[in-house]
Amino acid sequence: MSGHNKWANIKHRKAAQDAKRSKIFTKLIREIIVAAREGGGNPDTNPRLRAVLEKAREANMPKDTVERSIKKGTGELEGEKYEEIIYEAYAPGGVALYILALTDNKNRTAQELRHILSKNGGSLAESGSVAWIFERKGAIEISASKISDMDEFTLLAIDAGAEDIEEGDPVIVYVAPESLTAVKEALAKNGFEGESKITYKPKNTVKVTGSDAEKVLKLIDALEDNDDVQEVFGNFDIDDAELEAIMAKLEGWYQISTF
Repeated sequence: MSGHNKWANIKHRKAAQDAKRSKIFTKLIREIIVAAREGGGNPDTNPRLRAVLEKAREANMPKDTVERSIKKGTGELEGEKYEEIIYEAYAPGGVALYILALTDNKNRTAQELRHILSKNGGSLAESGSVAWIFERKGAIEISASKISDMDEFTLLAIDAGAEDIEEGDPVIVYVAPESLTAVKEALAKNGFEGESKITYKPKNTVKVTGSDAEKVLKLIDALEDNDDVQEVFGNFDIDDAELEAIMAKLEGWYQISTF
């Protein structure tokens, strides 16, 4: 699973690039609207909203934009009606993909995703064919620089309610979704502040290398470039060095293509 940890680190970097392209605002606005619609506009009693508001602060989203989005979700302002849909797919090399989307037109989204997948060597899968591979988990990502004694941290995290810990940078603490806020607060009280989110963790992984590895990452990048797609999860395993090299190549291509 080392490749997944390096992937988490790279996604932090990619999120910063997305913010510069203003892409992240579109996705965050939709997520805020849906979170407020489902759980209300008070982040103190709505963990999902609280988590996305943290992302909005990190992306420097204007306060009035955040407030309008919350009001659209609660119905105080008229707004778009977004539907949360999960698409299942296959990528090159037999990799399974779990695609989270928020859309106001599911037929359009399905058509666009089918086109992206087909163009990049993937395909949509039937409902249920991929879902069993992924487990819904809470995840807390903590910078490795904050942890001087991994054994001590592990004991503390387990005592707080952690189910699994993945070493690397960041260190990822996996918890039951309903325990995410409590575990995050317990760790923060002990000096281990981190970013929290709901994720989908693969039960098993598929090792991919060479051209297949590049095709998988290029496909995921293309999918996440779609405004309707919030996040893509995959059960790929790519060596850290190869993953870094491929992403550097893709990032270089993207920077050139945006000029």
